[in-house]
Amino acid sequence: MASPERVLIVDYGSQYTQLIARRVREQHVYCEVVPPWIETEQVRRAAPKALILSGGPASVTHADAPQMNEDILDLGIPVLGICYGMQLLVQHLGGLVEPASESEYGRAELDLDAPNEPLFQDVPARSVVWMSHGDRVTRLPAGFEVVGSSDNSPFAAVHHRERPLYGLQFHPEVVHTEAGTQILQNFLRIAGVTGDWTMHEFVESQIREIRERVGDRTVICGVSGGVDSTVVAVLLDRAIGDQLRCVFVDNGLMRHDEASEVVEMFRGLGIGLDAVDAAAEFVERLRGVEDPEKKRVIIGHLFVEVFERAARQIPNATFLAQGTLYPDVIESISVWGPSATIKTHHNVGGLPERMSLEIVEPLRMLFKDEVRELADELGIAREASRRHPFPGPGLGIRVLGEVTEERLEMLRAADRIVLDEIRAAGWYDRLWQAFAVFLPVRSVGVMGDARTYEHAIAVRCITSKDAMTGDWAALPPELLARISNRISNEVDGINRVVYDISSKPPATIEWE
Repeated sequence: MASPERVLIVDYGSQYTQLIARRVREQHVYCEVVPPWIETEQVRRAAPKALILSGGPASVTHADAPQMNEDILDLGIPVLGICYGMQLLVQHLGGLVEPASESEYGRAELDLDAPNEPLFQDVPARSVVWMSHGDRVTRLPAGFEVVGSSDNSPFAAVHHRERPLYGLQFHPEVVHTEAGTQILQNFLRIAGVTGDWTMHEFVESQIREIRERVGDRTVICGVSGGVDSTVVAVLLDRAIGDQLRCVFVDNGLMRHDEASEVVEMFRGLGIGLDAVDAAAEFVERLRGVEDPEKKRVIIGHLFVEVFERAARQIPNATFLAQGTLYPDVIESISVWGPSATIKTHHNVGGLPERMSLEIVEPLRMLFKDEVRELADELGIAREASRRHPFPGPGLGIRVLGEVTEERLEMLRAADRIVLDEIRAAGWYDRLWQAFAVFLPVRSVGVMGDARTYEHAIAVRCITSKDAMTGDWAALPPELLARISNRISNEVDGINRVVYDISSKPPATIEWE
């Protein structure tokens, strides 16, 4: 099979870099994220149809700012610079970028100065765009001209009159930019891509890569029952068959009856599963620990310890496969550029530095909705593929403060009520996540004419497309009332229920 057409995205550390990749893939165009220091010959070998320079948190005016390989601009392929990428493009070609007197973040109005420009075909003369920058272009390089402007950005969109070089000060990849998808479609059209890459192509390429890397050795796949690890297991099973050993660790931090459900699901998939009961070990290791980062790291390290113990019982075991997705990666570590760390995910930054198993993460550059599309391609039942995300550290980060068996039991009971009522009301498939959080605070209540002094539960229901941003769900008051009444009446030790109405940002989806 011939290599697919591809677009390379040069990552300068933006939190939105993979959103660019996702938007490109939505147009059925294969793309890869590469570091700023990629060499010209590497680009030539990749033979991309186009290059996109991402945004980033640095300032091009600083001496230590990430730079670009100018030679790639002479390859004759279209280049689109976004935010930092545009400023870098302008600066390297002889223009001027300076700190803005006022930073520009959020909503802005883009006015097109050249409505016939192909990059803006079918884009309204005025539309809303999303800005996020502290520097601004004050002088264009020779050969460039303005295509669009905003009140605070006179050079909001630019292009070269003769070369296929384009710059956008705003972010077309975010949903807040009204015509962002159309602009990216236009750029891909300019690049001449046909848009014939599919998830089937992704499956075939991953199978080839897995077989080439693994050879005749054995892969242990850590599964949790969530869609991510389930997809990885099915993909590996298709690639290497009997060389796969799936291991499920019951860490004692799972939801009600979840351990038995996972075992049953894998039996239905026809994939062998070794179940390891490590519940007591995890809870004991977490005893007395309240800091959420410490909890995540402890869970991540112990998770690997258990797998390495299991690996020693399996001949030729060399690899540990995980269902890591890009939102986990971008919040935990910077993949290529200097992006900020938000929290450590147990299967990314929480892994110990020295491991006896090599990591295999075939979904590392995908978003959740793409994984679900991949699950459909692999024939996985929607009941499994459309399950709400569940964090790797499990209830360990939904019990705020110290994790104890008593608190876990209260949370499991409350969480089951939340999910039961959400499903019964027909809201489950409309939400990204719905769950309960145990709060380590007590409040006064009254039950049966007697004073109580018990704990509280927070209910969190989120709508989102990719977990990079999210909003709280405006559930019907009667549904919230049923959830609250049932938890207060059925869960011993709880006398108060609150509903979380925080969006992401400023909050994260999980409380810890």
